Amino acid sequence: MNIQNTSIAARRSPSAEGEKIITLAALAVGGQGGGVLTNWITAVAEANGYRAQSTSVAGVAQRTGATIYYVEMCRDTGRMPVFALSPAEGDVDILIASELMEGGRAIMRGFVTPGRTTLIASTHRIPAVAEKTVPGDGRADGQKVIEAMGIAADHTVAFDMEALAKSAGSMISSSLLGGLAGSGALPFPKESYEDVIRASGRGVEASLRAFNDAFDCATGKQQPPQPEAVTKQIETLHVPSRHQDKWAQLQSRLTALPVAAQEMTGLGLTKVVDYQDLAYGEQYMDMVEALALTDSAPFEMTIAGAKYCARALCYDDILRVADIKTRASRMTRVRDEVVVGDDQVLMVTEYFHPRFEEFTTTLPGWLGKRLRNSSRLEAFYARYLDKGRRIRTDRLRGFLMLWAVSALRPWRRSLLRHETEMAHIDQWFATVTDVAQRDRALATELLANYRLIKGYSDTHVRGHSKFARIMQALPILQGRPDAADWMRRLRTAALADESGAQLEGALATVQSFAGDAA
Repeated sequence: MNIQNTSIAARRSPSAEGEKIITLAALAVGGQGGGVLTNWITAVAEANGYRAQSTSVAGVAQRTGATIYYVEMCRDTGRMPVFALSPAEGDVDILIASELMEGGRAIMRGFVTPGRTTLIASTHRIPAVAEKTVPGDGRADGQKVIEAMGIAADHTVAFDMEALAKSAGSMISSSLLGGLAGSGALPFPKESYEDVIRASGRGVEASLRAFNDAFDCATGKQQPPQPEAVTKQIETLHVPSRHQDKWAQLQSRLTALPVAAQEMTGLGLTKVVDYQDLAYGEQYMDMVEALALTDSAPFEMTIAGAKYCARALCYDDILRVADIKTRASRMTRVRDEVVVGDDQVLMVTEYFHPRFEEFTTTLPGWLGKRLRNSSRLEAFYARYLDKGRRIRTDRLRGFLMLWAVSALRPWRRSLLRHETEMAHIDQWFATVTDVAQRDRALATELLANYRLIKGYSDTHVRGHSKFARIMQALPILQGRPDAADWMRRLRTAALADESGAQLEGALATVQSFAGDAA
């Protein structure tokens, strides 16, 4: 280690001719134009009489890692410089991060050095796989990363460069280049950057807009984009005229509930009716009204019931997934997210991998029960049909395939999956109403336990397993003054990690109660 540091110091020491090597590392996720950014930086350096070399180390797909692009440059004095192929800890002058957490990872890896490194980072978030796989809220704390940037870097330029790029109709590589130019970390004039962008020949005007906006934000001439306030998206439900009378009856039942519970129940009712039909909405209202009868102000149990009963009734099955993926609103959202221009064609590929269980439970109950116990059919399915399928929903054939599956919604109640889900929901709700007679706080936590059950396939199975493990602790907790608190702790532990290690530890603690009581 000492030898490496000595050699780096010797290589970096400027000679009498001023041969100082400037090191720059850029961390970018796939599709963000990291290679384009690197080429621009190299071209700017060469246009200003510098020698430059760029390399890249590819990351892993699906946001388990970003590609590291590395550039070294020095003034061309006629002598051939010795450039390194990858960044080293404590030896990076400029660090560019295309996303907030990549900036945090760069700090952890030692690429950001106090008194030396200029850190240029976009503050927007792209959730990593590690954040998505947590059953609960696995999002990292971005504010802590921003605070660490202020400590670790010599100079920090950080704002939402993705928002600037999207508003300009460009890619984030353009705004990252503008942030770099505005930081003053490189001794090159702004015009050099603009000339390089113009020479690239594609999307020049949009790239220049994003570049100049980011440059102005970095130099303080323009206010950086501020986070948009999160607003509730109230789903509007179109009810055909022939069903208006039944819908009005449901609305009257809604207004008869306690005022505190009406907003959540209204959202749940809209979701349930949209998921299935008005009769399903009546079933939902029956459940919420049953809870309200045994509740009192501030009606926390009723509010929790309105939320989680809707969640339970609107379980994720193949019909639901196909329905969501063929809605016009989804296509509009996708176009907005990827910033599709009027002169561009959007291609959407959906990935499906239904297991044998999903196949049998989507059949009528009597047939699904018979086929799911057939080992020969399961072996046939595993050999010939158990494989992922990619369906182009931007094409008529692919769209019609999914639309046909979603059109089975009127027959959902006759399917084996619905029969199984309703049996589980009935058992859960009966337990809740029974406990509510003695301990409303505990009943409220039992309602919230349905948060564990979501998705389909393996995700659904794991959720059911954790739900069952938590509910097994109910006999031990009932009658204790802290029963609700412990039930909440168990759920929090179950949501903390996918493996269930924390849940097992919490359950062991609860089991100790039974031993103490004995």
